[in-house]
Amino acid sequence: MTSAEEGLSAAWVPRDPLPECGESSGRDPRDMNHTKGGLVIFTANSHPSGRELSKRIAERLGVELGKVQVYQEANRETRVQIQESVRGKDVFVIQTVSKDVNTTIMEMLIMVYACRTSCARSITGVLPYFPYSKQCKMRKRGSIVSKLIASMMCKAGLTHLITMDLHQKEIQGFFNIPVDNLRASPFLLQYIQEEIPDYRNAVIVAKSPASAKRAQSFAERLRLGIAVIHGEAQDAESDQVDGRHSPPTVKTTGAIHPSMEIPLLIPKEKPPITVVGDVGGRIAIIVDDIIDDVDSFVAAAETLKERGAYKIYVMATHGILSCDAPRFIEESAIDEVVVTNTIPHELQKLQCPKIKTADISMILSEAIRRIHNGESMSYLFRNIGVDD
Repeated sequence: MTSAEEGLSAAWVPRDPLPECGESSGRDPRDMNHTKGGLVIFTANSHPSGRELSKRIAERLGVELGKVQVYQEANRETRVQIQESVRGKDVFVIQTVSKDVNTTIMEMLIMVYACRTSCARSITGVLPYFPYSKQCKMRKRGSIVSKLIASMMCKAGLTHLITMDLHQKEIQGFFNIPVDNLRASPFLLQYIQEEIPDYRNAVIVAKSPASAKRAQSFAERLRLGIAVIHGEAQDAESDQVDGRHSPPTVKTTGAIHPSMEIPLLIPKEKPPITVVGDVGGRIAIIVDDIIDDVDSFVAAAETLKERGAYKIYVMATHGILSCDAPRFIEESAIDEVVVTNTIPHELQKLQCPKIKTADISMILSEAIRRIHNGESMSYLFRNIGVDD
């Protein structure tokens, strides 16, 4: 067994977050192997651990992974060969995002197009983490890259998309196909209840006002208090760097009356770091959707430690953990980082034992089963509000 397989096998598996799955069909709700014929699941070779996630999903559905060959030629071009018939079948392409994001996208697009030209009945993409999701707003003379990726996927032949915790829910509007944006919060909430001793003495923390809604959602479901850290360094996604706030380089008065001037927006000034809420003598649980550059999380942990928190957890759906993130976490005041396996991070877990994994293959396999069998997806979104 490789180190990556060992890391994945050590992932925390939820007890049963879908206790009423399939209740409308009148069968055993835990029978995940009940699927109609004509289901094919493909996975690319973006990352070995990504194949392990696909294997878990296939095992829950009681099917074998489809036969496909994906490789790069000497000139780095991606080639895909479908090695079984998909004519008239429902194809699901599972792709996890590796460090080489662009290769991951090309594998996905070429595989989808190969299935389309092979006369598949439907092609559903399963991307637990949607790449380029942070680039979903116009910034000065940049572009909305996530809109471009969505258009490329639709053009390649995708007929449905399953993803999880989009960075901005509005990204669903970039597609002209159905998008199911699943939530990982039930798994993280269950982890808190089962794996954090004395979690009743905890407080849910938003490391910035931007993540306050997510923190509020967690706090209300766990019946806990909430705290918000305000005054940290300017976030890269703030509206201050949006091109719409850029003043004209040359003052011109030819088009308007000389006495009229366009009022400029007053520049922001961050106040000193403050914590709104009491964390003294409590367990602090920081929640967010993505943990990549951990500087802001480390700074938040230090602030909470200074305010009296005696244990600090970080909960996030997508653990990108780029560059030296594992080392920074290991040397920080953070006691534990819990992420799901939407993105492979086995190497980071070997570098930092504080990183833990919650398995979300159960909800992905149930979503695939329901779509393939033509069942309602509403149960998977039960008790999810507009702000969740």
